Amino acid sequence: MKMDCIIHRSAFTDCYALNEEEVVVNIRTGKDITGVNVIYEDPYIAGCSGQSPWKGKPFKMRMEKELEYAYIWSVRLRPEFKRVQYYFEIWEGEEKKYFLEDGFYSEEQLDTPGRMRQYFKFPWLNNADVCRPPAWVEDTIWYQIMPDRFCRGDKKEKRVKVRGWNDRKNMSYRDFYGGDLQGITDKLEYLKDLGISGIYFTPIFESNSNHKYNTFDYKKIDPDFGDEEDMKALIRKAHGLGIKVMLDAVFNHCGTEFFAWKDVLKRGKESVYFDWFFVNKPLAEGDFSNTKDGRYYSFAFEGYMPKLNTNNPEVMDYFINICEYWVEEWGIDGIRFDVGNEISHAFIKRLHYELKRLNPELFLLGEIWHDSIGWLLGDEYDSVMNYPFVESLNDFWVDNGEGGSMEMDSKGLMYRMNRCYSMYQEQTNRVLFNFLDSHDIGRAYSRCGSLDILMQQLVILMSMPGTPCIYYGTEIAMSGADGLYNRKTMPWDEIESGKHNKRIEEVKRIIALRNDYPPMRSGEIMWKHDPDQRRMIHYVKSAAGSRYGIEVYLNGMTEGKDVESDGEVLYSRNYVNGCLRKNGILILKRENQ
Repeated sequence: MKMDCIIHRSAFTDCYALNEEEVVVNIRTGKDITGVNVIYEDPYIAGCSGQSPWKGKPFKMRMEKELEYAYIWSVRLRPEFKRVQYYFEIWEGEEKKYFLEDGFYSEEQLDTPGRMRQYFKFPWLNNADVCRPPAWVEDTIWYQIMPDRFCRGDKKEKRVKVRGWNDRKNMSYRDFYGGDLQGITDKLEYLKDLGISGIYFTPIFESNSNHKYNTFDYKKIDPDFGDEEDMKALIRKAHGLGIKVMLDAVFNHCGTEFFAWKDVLKRGKESVYFDWFFVNKPLAEGDFSNTKDGRYYSFAFEGYMPKLNTNNPEVMDYFINICEYWVEEWGIDGIRFDVGNEISHAFIKRLHYELKRLNPELFLLGEIWHDSIGWLLGDEYDSVMNYPFVESLNDFWVDNGEGGSMEMDSKGLMYRMNRCYSMYQEQTNRVLFNFLDSHDIGRAYSRCGSLDILMQQLVILMSMPGTPCIYYGTEIAMSGADGLYNRKTMPWDEIESGKHNKRIEEVKRIIALRNDYPPMRSGEIMWKHDPDQRRMIHYVKSAAGSRYGIEVYLNGMTEGKDVESDGEVLYSRNYVNGCLRKNGILILKRENQ
C-alpha cells in the first residue's frame, strides 16, 4: 500500500459543510487502493470524559474522481448533532490499514488498550460558516463586453478622437472606437435572443485608456460611455429581459489621476493619503515609467497603475462605500474583482460581510489565474475565473500529435477536468466562472484554428459544471490572437447583413441545450474511454431527479468513427450516416434505464 500517496486533513476541500445538514468528506489515495470506508460517529457518543471507548460506524466511500496519479474518494455525512468524528479504513486488495490524524495503524495497533487515538474531527456545523454562492449563478450564461469595442449607440462627439468603427487595420493600444452604454442597451435583445442571462462589463469608470483599468474616478462613469442615468436605464432594461449585470471593480490599483494619488504626488509623506499606497522612494511628479526600480509598487510594474494598499482600513472603507453605492443605487447583481489575488484577505472578508448584508444574492467573482482555495472558503469570493479550465481545453487540442509524445488522449482531458473540480467545494464548482477566451487572452477561434474545434469547445463549456461566459464576438468566431486584436470592434454591419447567421444560430442551439436540459449543468459526469479511439471525448451527464441523461461525443481524432445514435439527437455537427467525422460533435438524450 502506497501510504505516502494518501492525503486528508479535516479542512478546506477534504472536509467541509455542503449545506446546513450535510458534511462532505474527501480523501486522496494512490491508484493502488481498492476500497475506502469512513468510520464515523458523534465525538461524544460515549461521553465527554475521554475515558469511555469511542466506536464509529462504517460507511463505504465512492471513488468520486480519477486524476492522473490519484483517486479521490468521497462521501456525504448527515451528522444528527451537527458534529462528527471519523477515521478511515483503507484496502489494497486484502491488505488493510487504518488512517487517523496522526498516521496509519494496523488493526492490532488501533485496538491496543490505553492508546490515545487522534481522530479526524469536524467540530460543529455552524450555519454562518457554510459556503453559499448565490444559486442563480449556476443557471446563468454570461457575456463579457468591453464597452469601447462592443457597440456605439450615442453618435454625439466624444471627448477622445475615435477611429471608424470598421477601421481595424494597424490598431494600437491607445485607439478608441466610441462604444458606449447606449450601444449596449440597444443590443440587449440580441443578447437575450442568443440565450444570454448575464452581462459582465470590463470597467466603465472615468479613465484615459480604452480599457479603463487605470481608474481615475470610481464614482463617475466615463463620459465617453455615458452617465449614471444611462447606466441605470441599461440595468432596468436588462433586468426586464431577465439579464443580470456584473461590474468590474479595480481595487488593486488605480490610475494616475485618482485624487488620492495626485495628493501623494503633491505632498509626499505629508499627504493624508500617503499610506493608501506603497511609496518607497521620493517621487518625481509625472514620472509614470516602469517601476522595477521599486520607487513605488504598481500593477505588473506599470507606472500608470499605482498599487493601492488594501490593508489600510481607510482604503477598505472607501471602496466598500463605492460598492454599496453600486448595489443600493444601481441594483447591480455581481462584482468582478480585477487582480483579485493581490487584494488583502482582510479587505475581501470585510467587503463580503458588508455587501452580503445588503444583498445576500450578490455574486462576488475574483480574477485569479491559479489554485484559489484560500479565497473560496465562504467568507471572501463566491467564485473565481476558471483559468485551469480553459488551459486544459486548449492543451488537449495543442497536444494533438498522432501517436507522438505530446499527444493528450481523452483520459488526459478527463484528468485535467477532474483536477479543476477537485480544487474547491462542491457548491463552488457549481458557480466556477468558465470561459474560452477573454480580453486578457487570445480569442478561442484563433487558438482553435477551425470552426469545428471552436464548436467542440463550446459544447464542453456548456456541458460542464460552473457558470459559462462567452466573450463578445465568440458567437461569430471573431479572431484575434494577441492582447490587441482580441479586442477588435464587434462587426455589427456584418451581423445585421446576415453574414454570420449560420454561426449564430448554431451557437444559439448549443446555449439552448444548457438552458433547457438540467443534466447539462450537473456535476454528475461519467467519462468513457475506448483504447482504440484514444482521442474520442465521450461522457454522459446525469442529474438527480432527471428521467434522462445527456451523452456527448467529440471526435478529436484524424479519422471518422461510427457512433450509434440510438437516443434522441439533440445536436450534431459533422455526423453523417452514423459516422462521426473528424472534429465532429454528437449530443444525445437517452432515457434512464
